[in-house]
Amino acid sequence: MNFDAMIKELNSQMKIDPEKLSLFLGNFIREYMEKLEREGVILGLSGGIDSAVVASLCKRAVGSEKVLALIMPEKDSKKEHVRDALDFAKELNIEARLVDISPYLKKLNVYKLFPLNKIPLFKKSKESLVRKAYNFYKRKTGEPPFSTSILGFKDKQFKSYLKKGNAYYRIKHRLRMALLYQYAELENRLVVGAANKSEYKIGFFVKHGCDDAADIMLLLNLYKTQVKELAKYLNIPSRIIEKSPSPDIIPGITDEEAIGISYRELDLILLALEEGWGKSNIANVLGIEEEKVIYVKNLIKKSEHMRKTYVPKNNYL
Repeated sequence: MNFDAMIKELNSQMKIDPEKLSLFLGNFIREYMEKLEREGVILGLSGGIDSAVVASLCKRAVGSEKVLALIMPEKDSKKEHVRDALDFAKELNIEARLVDISPYLKKLNVYKLFPLNKIPLFKKSKESLVRKAYNFYKRKTGEPPFSTSILGFKDKQFKSYLKKGNAYYRIKHRLRMALLYQYAELENRLVVGAANKSEYKIGFFVKHGCDDAADIMLLLNLYKTQVKELAKYLNIPSRIIEKSPSPDIIPGITDEEAIGISYRELDLILLALEEGWGKSNIANVLGIEEEKVIYVKNLIKKSEHMRKTYVPKNNYL
């Protein structure tokens, strides 16, 4: 098979049938509401594409009256994401509750881990500073902080900053997870997660955070580009579909900047690896450097611990 045929085959495999998929996922939601004896669903609504797709699927599956969206910003969150989340909940006619998690984070002294709070309160200044620090680390070490932070920091450069960075942003996702479950248990709701396959495979999520801990995960078999295709079918507003995905936990960094590769390239590399292609073939077919394929393979390997819990073998009994 020549390279043109190979890329055509890869793109063909990336295609989904959004109508059939949305019906299947709707049945899946109803099945687990029944199986787990829940009376409604709850999700975190961030203003991003993944959670918007999940909210839309939930409304279609169980009706707007049974869907609750928690919008949980903090002081590093962009106002546009909060507005998009509130506006989209209104468009769906689902209940949305705004819970500012900043006071909780302050009590945990999270904002003291980095001197961002000492910078004059101009968001652009904070974003610029964080971006410069991020790029400085990448130049000095040859890899983005995200990749370095998947494992521990033994004998690594700048480890004091990296440790604080992990503590600074990961607690935000874990706190959101705790709040989702508190509301879920008080109101007998099913917690619906919004993690996608692209991010899950490379460890671009917080273990035990709101992207990891849920009762059901609707998008975990879908690459980010497939989520985008589903979003268009579901009539998610273009302002949400087209804006740059962002973790919105450290100002100034988008998902693709953090990961170091575009979602389109990442998804095709992941799919090709899943199909058993060699790294040279992937690089040639996609017209990219082989180093990118190696980088993605390393992310998958390094992040394995995030997708499992290790237990000792019972041969010691």
